[in-house]
Amino acid sequence: MNRAARCLYTLIWWLATPLVLGYLWRRGRRQPEYRRDWGERFGRYEAPAQSRPTLWLHAVSVGETRAAAPLVEALLQRHPGHRLLLTQMTPTGRATARQLFGERVELAYLPYDRPDAVARFLDRFRPELGVLLETELWPNLIHACAERGMPLHLVNARLSERSLAGYRRVRGLIAPALARLGAVAAQSADDAERLRSLLDPGTSGPVFSVIGNLKYDFAADPALVARGQTWRAAAGTRPVWLIASSREGEEALLLDALARRPIGGLLVLVPRHPQRFDVVAALLTARGLSWRRRSEWNGADPLEQDVLLGDSLGELAAYLAMADLTVMGGSLLDFGCHNLIEPCAVGVPVLIGPSTFNFAEVVRDALAAGAARQADDADGLLALVDQLLADPTGRAAMAQAGRELVQRNRGALARALAVIEPGLRHDGPARPAHSS
Repeated sequence: MNRAARCLYTLIWWLATPLVLGYLWRRGRRQPEYRRDWGERFGRYEAPAQSRPTLWLHAVSVGETRAAAPLVEALLQRHPGHRLLLTQMTPTGRATARQLFGERVELAYLPYDRPDAVARFLDRFRPELGVLLETELWPNLIHACAERGMPLHLVNARLSERSLAGYRRVRGLIAPALARLGAVAAQSADDAERLRSLLDPGTSGPVFSVIGNLKYDFAADPALVARGQTWRAAAGTRPVWLIASSREGEEALLLDALARRPIGGLLVLVPRHPQRFDVVAALLTARGLSWRRRSEWNGADPLEQDVLLGDSLGELAAYLAMADLTVMGGSLLDFGCHNLIEPCAVGVPVLIGPSTFNFAEVVRDALAAGAARQADDADGLLALVDQLLADPTGRAAMAQAGRELVQRNRGALARALAVIEPGLRHDGPARPAHSS
């Protein structure tokens, strides 16, 4: 049964290849980067081979790449004799990695999960050890690594109840793959139990541990924080509120609510995906708001418009440092919320909508600590914005609660390293990991 499921899965990948190419071409209309590097999607790479041992990390897109930043920095520091290969599936993830790490890591797309493409990837890079971040369970890839005797771990692993229901429908495919992982280092005990429940009864499977959430080991770039503070001065005495990582449909809801409930001050609106910058710009124009693009502003001239459109990558920490409070995108509609740990770490009060399944435990802790507040809809969120902008004491208390929440939950980095490093070839004295 399990072997038949994998054969069917592989056949579907082969039959779907023309559809996948069509998808890349269509996505390329709005984001031309999707029309580049197609060879890498199928395991064909131009980068020259290297003799150094390779440590491979996979972070599917922007959120996972940012979450991986403390781990990447620690591994670069502690294992200078290794080449660090970082793979993604999206151009925005790749661009984020380049901004965060420059030329210190090698970047490539992880190929689609066809056996031939996976084999070419492993033949080309010959990783000594692999790390999949969060919820990346690719059956052919996992089996290929196991058959080559290459340790492959799932780190910072999470699995929501919604995702668990989906995986259960293909359990005959997922269970044998999960069993061949070396280790699963989960964010929480609930995540670990949900993943363990996918294994076949009686299967020994990987070594499970609970390490916490790597996102809590995030440290904002001081240069970006200073940049945001400079921007804040350009706004003058007006309050500044941020809508961070907004998703499709959310901007329209919030802007319509803003028309019903005007809020003074400067709105900084930062869409999650760069291909939507122009779409959001059109929404602002259609609603008669005065606005300015970050890409057309030098960061010093006075900001007199209603809205600053954050059409830049890699500057989220600066936008956060600029803001008196933030509304976290992905939470108003059914996207499951985006990372609210970053604003807490920077000391910015957080407002969230009803959809939080991707960060359920973090949201629960942030609400309990008083670092975040929640509303059911766009009007409710703007009512909270209005209330908090008029309450500097309340904002300061939320900001402090956020910083303390992050500080209490640090430590996942050291625990992740304890899972990964035993499988690495020794390349000199390893310095201690820092999560400041």
